[in-house]
Amino acid sequence: MFKTTILIFTLLFCNFSESKYELPVKTANRKSINTLSLTKIGEFGLVRKARPTVPSHYHTGIDIKRPTNNYTDEAIFPICEGIVISKRQDGPYAQLIIEHEGNPKFWTVYEHIAGIKVNLHDLVKPSDPIARFMNKAELNKYGWQFDHFHFEVLKKYPIRLNPDKSKPERFFSSFSLICFTEEKLNEYFYNPIEFLKE
Repeated sequence: MFKTTILIFTLLFCNFSESKYELPVKTANRKSINTLSLTKIGEFGLVRKARPTVPSHYHTGIDIKRPTNNYTDEAIFPICEGIVISKRQDGPYAQLIIEHEGNPKFWTVYEHIAGIKVNLHDLVKPSDPIARFMNKAELNKYGWQFDHFHFEVLKKYPIRLNPDKSKPERFFSSFSLICFTEEKLNEYFYNPIEFLKE
């Protein structure tokens, strides 16, 4: 009886301590935020320095490190079921935006990705890869500063865009480069680490 009580308590505790979302990378436990690694300057809310054509702004997501030494096809996954609403395939800034039902509804952004496997309006599930990290050839071409991917969780509906010839499936943009105050950062974005702990 005592062993059964301990087993039930352990199972209940484990279920409540795990996230309802899955990590967007393959780790030993995709339900545990403790298995996720970020780059040195990849934390949410850091002030990013100005650079040519980009003003100083708050970092609106997290920069997730490649979880293994797989430089061929290291997979990236959605954190939960959703619909692809925007797709951008222009080199190092390739991006997917996925809309997720919920109360409230939310959106996830996956940027600096490669080998996109999904199409606009596809239903995606956390068990199926949507893209991959850049491989060595792509990193040699675009720069090793892209040896991560940028992940955001939006509270607000993304900015609607008119697609152009160079990006015909890019219908939305994030608020990434227009967050100049902490107030705006918190108005538009969830801290992904805190969100993934839910």
